[in-house]
Amino acid sequence: NPPPDFDRGLVQTDEKGRATGMLIAKPSALILYKSLAAAPKLSREDQKNSTRQFMLELNRLGVTSAIDAGGGGQNYPEDYSIIKEVRDEGHSTLRLAYNLFAQQPGREYDDYARWVEMTHPGDGDAMLKVLGAGENLVWSAADFENFLEPRPDLSTDMEPSLEKVVRLLARRKWPFRIHATYDESISRFLDVFERVHDDFPIDGLHWMIDHAETISERSIDRIQQLGGGVAIQHRMAFQGEYFIQRYGREAVKKTPPVRKMLEVGVPVGAGTDATRVASYNPWVGLYWLSTGRTIGGTAMYDDDNILEREEALRLWTQGSAWFSSDERERGTIKVGQQADLAVLSADYFTVPDERIKSLESVLTVVDGRVVHAAEELASHGPPPLPASPDWSPKAAAPASVESHHHHHHCTAHGALPHMHEPGVLHEGVDRARRWLDSPFGFGSGCDCWAF
Repeated sequence: NPPPDFDRGLVQTDEKGRATGMLIAKPSALILYKSLAAAPKLSREDQKNSTRQFMLELNRLGVTSAIDAGGGGQNYPEDYSIIKEVRDEGHSTLRLAYNLFAQQPGREYDDYARWVEMTHPGDGDAMLKVLGAGENLVWSAADFENFLEPRPDLSTDMEPSLEKVVRLLARRKWPFRIHATYDESISRFLDVFERVHDDFPIDGLHWMIDHAETISERSIDRIQQLGGGVAIQHRMAFQGEYFIQRYGREAVKKTPPVRKMLEVGVPVGAGTDATRVASYNPWVGLYWLSTGRTIGGTAMYDDDNILEREEALRLWTQGSAWFSSDERERGTIKVGQQADLAVLSADYFTVPDERIKSLESVLTVVDGRVVHAAEELASHGPPPLPASPDWSPKAAAPASVESHHHHHHCTAHGALPHMHEPGVLHEGVDRARRWLDSPFGFGSGCDCWAF
């Protein structure tokens, strides 16, 4: 029998009409998400192991904190019990702030009306806390990011349903974020936000637009006037060529217009949009921001929309701390801020452009505790965590190839999974080793200098 048709995806077939096993995100990725949600679930202990493995993988890349922007099939509170257990058992190696994501079309307001009575932004602790709502506030506002497909036109009933939800969130002082790829969507969302703001001010909520590849200067100004921010991710590093094919080389030059956002004074934080849309590797994001190129090497931006490496790092550190309302606790290495840092495999500020993508950490510290160590610092790290179940690809994978770089520089680093935080230079492994050997640990002070 031929495979069934889907209105938001395709099942690839062979010449005889038989399904090949490939699912195609055309026009959106909904078919992929539904398929993932239908897969068998791991046991509770294996889910906890998998969660810890992913945290450790991010630690390997120098990530110490992240924001989870939610996702389909992530029901609160049921599907958050695993991460809470990991935290409660003392196994968290990553600071996480999470958003609650509306799950069912037509019932979004019901979700949020229930959740605002169950929890509140800030509930939790420094390792795991509730952040706010989003990035899906209402399903009718979803403008997917597949540049192989034409820009979607949002339904005419989007504004009333979105306004109802945002009014509830603003009235209850909940920060919120909303997925928005195109300015055509953003301008309509801002119409709603401005109406709500007149009755329930949102300019102190740390609300944000996510992605914003084609945002206009007018929309940036409107966001600034409403006290919002823009969280950018490195999707263009993976889809730049597709964007050029559809919209042309002139249109790609400001996707997104990061420099303009910074000039206006809008808070900007950088992340990855992992794990479904792009890689979770922050160094690919830093490569993209500082070179203006895709991972395939295609140049997209003029010099006026390419950031210096220090500027790019700021967006991943100090910039992203604003988005989790942590700017007073993290973003730089100084007295009074959280003891999170990473010693890198090479100097981010001086390596050739192409080397940026392959940077990783040889020592990652979260809350003053070493959570990852490699190369000559490996003996200072925690024991390996065996993967489970035994058929896990992680269990069968060969050990990571040892790096042969010898100069290390310290960067306290976080990320926006949908991912986002302090930037620092260090004189290298010798100082890291002295710190590790100190009886006072982090309390003795790290003699890095922060920026």
